Amino acid sequence: MQHHIETIKRQVTANFVNLETALKTYDRTALICGAPAWRYAYHTIHSADKWFFNPNVYTEPDFHQAGMDNPDNPCTVTLSDEQLLAYLYQVKEKTLAYLDGLTDEMLYEKPEACDLTRLELILAQFRHISFHTGMLNGNTIERTGRFPVFVSPWTYDRLEKGLYDE
Repeated sequence: MQHHIETIKRQVTANFVNLETALKTYDRTALICGAPAWRYAYHTIHSADKWFFNPNVYTEPDFHQAGMDNPDNPCTVTLSDEQLLAYLYQVKEKTLAYLDGLTDEMLYEKPEACDLTRLELILAQFRHISFHTGMLNGNTIERTGRFPVFVSPWTYDRLEKGLYDE
């Protein structure tokens, strides 16, 4: 049994669900450090797509514009929430499939042309996704006075009451 991989899969699934909830409750046009919140949503998903696996062997999505993953950079592309959610679902499925192909031992290996181990890349994305999900949720709380629901692998039933923790 791949104990570490199964643990990672449970936690990363919850992380993606929490980010999905943030995207379903946030104000996409609210400014965060001068950039619309949707840019931070894209930044988070794009980072998971690139850095969860191997940032040195990566192909940008078709809709990506150079520098678009950095909310401080201007860009002419605007993604809808539907596009962001579709991208999130795609990255979630890609991530779970990737984890299905790993063994616990492989976590300590470095992918091709990468200075970090797979475990370091995975843990960095746990931190990154959680940070930006919290940032988006904080913006929602400030704007609405409502707290977006968050889940763990043992509390998915919290979503049955809706998108807010009420």
